Amino acid sequence: MERFAVKRGIQKTIGGNAGLAKLAAQHFENVQANAEGEFQASFGLLSNISGCFTDQGQLQVDVVHLKGADLEAFLSADGGREQAMESRRRWSSFLDEATGYTAKQRGDKAKENAPAVVEELIPEGLKIGDIQKVLKRLLKEGIPIRDLVTILETLADYCHQTKNTDVLNEYCRAALADTITKQFTNENNEVEV
Repeated sequence: MERFAVKRGIQKTIGGNAGLAKLAAQHFENVQANAEGEFQASFGLLSNISGCFTDQGQLQVDVVHLKGADLEAFLSADGGREQAMESRRRWSSFLDEATGYTAKQRGDKAKENAPAVVEELIPEGLKIGDIQKVLKRLLKEGIPIRDLVTILETLADYCHQTKNTDVLNEYCRAALADTITKQFTNENNEVEV
């Protein structure tokens, strides 16, 4: 799951999550929105795309790409490589419109936000080795650490209460609950038991 900064006023201009689903329909296929306004879609090698605006005004998206044998079959099919390029173009265009920023601007925004989190965390908060322990444990448990900003923000929030990496790992797991749950949902957004 990734979060992107959104230019001031874009969320209102688009029309919130309902408008975001309409925007997704212009770029992707099989678009469906749930009661909370989060959309699900797909296109080409993007087998599942979900997204919504957060309460903090960010765009939160999760994308599942074809992998392994499925990806090889897709690319080797007639027109597969062109379809893959079109998937990338549509994804980039969707992000441009949904955030109001170009790819370069989105990268610059991410760089602006991440150092502040690191500066807050490392000098008086935790040692690098403790952060590594938490990240290694999350990976060992099969939890993706792609949303590093959320993990670092969580560590910064709780490192003044405890230095116990096991407890900090629990806080990170709670902060990543949506990411963890999405690993176990099917294409209908249901968890099979």
